[in-house]
Amino acid sequence: MTSSFTHQSVLAAAVVQAFAGYPPDDSGGAPPLLIDCTLGGGGHSALLLEAHPDWQLIGLDQDPTARAAAAAQLALYGERVRIEAANFGAWSPPADRRAVAVLADLGVSSPQLDRAERGFSFRAEGPIDMRMNPEAGESVAELLDRVEEGALADLLFQFGEERLSRRIARRLVAERDAKPWRERTTAELAYAVAGCYPPKARHGRIHPATRSFQALRIAVNDELGALERLLRHAPDWLQPGGLLAIISFHSLEDRRVKTAFLADERLERITRRPLVADPAEAEANPRSRSAKLRVARRLP
Repeated sequence: MTSSFTHQSVLAAAVVQAFAGYPPDDSGGAPPLLIDCTLGGGGHSALLLEAHPDWQLIGLDQDPTARAAAAAQLALYGERVRIEAANFGAWSPPADRRAVAVLADLGVSSPQLDRAERGFSFRAEGPIDMRMNPEAGESVAELLDRVEEGALADLLFQFGEERLSRRIARRLVAERDAKPWRERTTAELAYAVAGCYPPKARHGRIHPATRSFQALRIAVNDELGALERLLRHAPDWLQPGGLLAIISFHSLEDRRVKTAFLADERLERITRRPLVADPAEAEANPRSRSAKLRVARRLP
């Protein structure tokens, strides 16, 4: 399980630098607390625990494979680490402690994308699933088999900014009438979406199914709802001067983070512009190219 979960953390140096000047701890004698809302394989957390030997970690992840990998990665930190099976949008911190740092990396991890059986990618044929927690909730195939055409079109437009959303929704509903999506694969879904594009548009830099896959993944995982709940509650998890850092990967996420950091009277922006990957990282790790890191400080 752990050997199949190898993920290269994006903006690792920027994250470590962002928390380099964390505030004096006021937790009443307890060690300073880091909350990693998207633990993944534990890459960011390992770097921060190494940089701050007095910190403790609460790491959250709803993916059991990720939690197992993180437990192995962080085992050398012993009792400094506590891993919880949780979606950050529905989690509450300990009542008696506030954190010096809260981190969330909103991206889908490489193991989730690369493992065909998780159904996240059209590049590897597998079941149409896309759930962050494969043990709970509705898969994308189940959603496609029940949703009405108009609602599906709205979903594709709202969460994928897909300009051909109505044409694609009509095609996907017609396809399910012939054969349910729960009996199909990600390759078939990608083929159906691509067929809605003019021939010349099917071979561009971005695969024509990219936006539709993003929209369906966001929908079944309630990703934007969870992010909005995190932005509403996370400032209260922080002690005065504590830092909130969020890495986003597309405009729907980044706009929400930017707006919240500007509007929330509990926060002061540290990054006026988002931090992005330098050319060396973008070359070495292509998935870092769309990553944006924003940081805010909890005001007294």
